[in-house]
Amino acid sequence: MPRYEVADDLNERTKDLSRARQSLIEEIEAIMFYDERAAATKDKDLREVIIHNRDDEKEHASLLLEWLREHDEALDKELKKSLFSKK
Repeated sequence: MPRYEVADDLNERTKDLSRARQSLIEEIEAIMFYDERAAATKDKDLREVIIHNRDDEKEHASLLLEWLREHDEALDKELKKSLFSKK
């Protein structure tokens, strides 16, 4: 994962948050890759497999987002304000 500070200077909470955020980035990227592959293939059966794999990545991203929400109070506040609102 990218580091902007010396790891020895970071507490475990910050390291874990960085791990989760980087993992979330990677899951979102995987969703994008699978979307492109599904759109590009002409083979219907292969497309179905790729779409299934993409949707697994969406579950992974959701799990990470929930972990982050539980461990980052400011993110929790913003998500509660933004998600599923009528705004």
